Amino acid sequence: MIHNMTENQISLHIIKTLKENKKKEFETILDELHPYDIAQIYEDLPEKHKARFLLFMNIDILADLIQELSKDAQLDVLNKLGIEKTGQVLDLMDNDDLAVLLDDLSPNKIASLLSGMKKSESQIVQHIMNYPPETAGRLMTNRFVWIRDYYTVTDAVDKLKSFAEFAETINYLYVIDQDRKLVGVVSYRDLLIADPDEVIRTIMYERVISVTVDTDQEEVARIVERYDFLAIPVVNEENVLMGIATVDDIIDVVIQEANEDIEKLSASGKSIDFETKAFVAAYRRLPWLILLLFIGILSGSIISGYEDTLQKVVALAFFMPMISGMTGNTGTQSLAVVVRGLASNDIDKKVVIQLILREFGVSLIIGLICGIIIALIAFFWQGNAVLGAVVGSSLFFTLIIGTLAGTIIPLILYHFKIDPAVASGPLITTLNDIFSLVTYFGIATMFINYLM
Repeated sequence: MIHNMTENQISLHIIKTLKENKKKEFETILDELHPYDIAQIYEDLPEKHKARFLLFMNIDILADLIQELSKDAQLDVLNKLGIEKTGQVLDLMDNDDLAVLLDDLSPNKIASLLSGMKKSESQIVQHIMNYPPETAGRLMTNRFVWIRDYYTVTDAVDKLKSFAEFAETINYLYVIDQDRKLVGVVSYRDLLIADPDEVIRTIMYERVISVTVDTDQEEVARIVERYDFLAIPVVNEENVLMGIATVDDIIDVVIQEANEDIEKLSASGKSIDFETKAFVAAYRRLPWLILLLFIGILSGSIISGYEDTLQKVVALAFFMPMISGMTGNTGTQSLAVVVRGLASNDIDKKVVIQLILREFGVSLIIGLICGIIIALIAFFWQGNAVLGAVVGSSLFFTLIIGTLAGTIIPLILYHFKIDPAVASGPLITTLNDIFSLVTYFGIATMFINYLM
């Protein structure tokens, strides 16, 4: 019916069904749309049509819609639904998504929303909210299928059919014992190719890769990426199966962590997006910038200390921005490589040594090539071989220093359990400015008699 329509045409068609009170036609349209597309259409609707849009939707689609909206939009929709319908929708939402929605709300608002839910669902959500943020416990959902090891394949398939609508994923069935401890896993594929009368314990995998409820969400993401899982079981310290973390939540974690690293690399502090007000954005950026301001003053004092050298050989000033800029650039490149590597690799002494040696080798190659190029430029411009040698050797050494600073500083922070991304690009750049100026003017001063 709508497969050839653009999103704008679908929106206009939906508005027409709302105006004409054609609920059946409205439901038919929504049945052909993905929840994300429904959410986009809802957000673009004129405000006067939104209440009827929500009224025409059934509870299942409403629950899917809310999970695709921003937090503010979610709360706005729930306020429009009323207490009874809100409770029904919250019961159907994924519990981990609901826990995220309730985060940062006032205790009274949380209590109000939970009071309309089924007691069993409400307790599960409250249990998830008790786990620390950014852990597997906060990511997990209880909507999965478990079976016993004495089940036959037929028993497992029957249970899978019964809970298919309830479960977030049916790719894996988790096998538990009488104490709910995780003892095995069976894939949907295993069930398809097994004999119907075969017992689960004979076909299940006993070596189950799992995470504990307090495992950091970044580590969960690494394990899922390493083993190409679509879901991973979450257990407590006694190996009791508490829930599962699914790949859609892992993707959200990867995006969230990447955004956090970008914010830190740019020294912008907490999250700043297109909607952040100017005052708030400035407040979040200022601490880093004020720190860098004072470090920058130190750079200025270094230049003033070599004033005599600059006065005697004015040509040195021409190359000064290039020297400091190139040093900062190579340091930022190394920083990005290290931060990305720390997020995706297991780090030990051997890996650290290999990384430092590799980056040192890189700096030698880059420094040698760039140093020769700038030395030739300085020589042909001024006709002074000593000036070329000074500028070229300065760039050579500063690029080595900048690369190693961008590599070693985040590794030191990582060693002391500090997020290495706080060794932000502007900080590395500013420190490398100081290193480069000291090196450049130090070498120039040593050969000042030959430069004049």
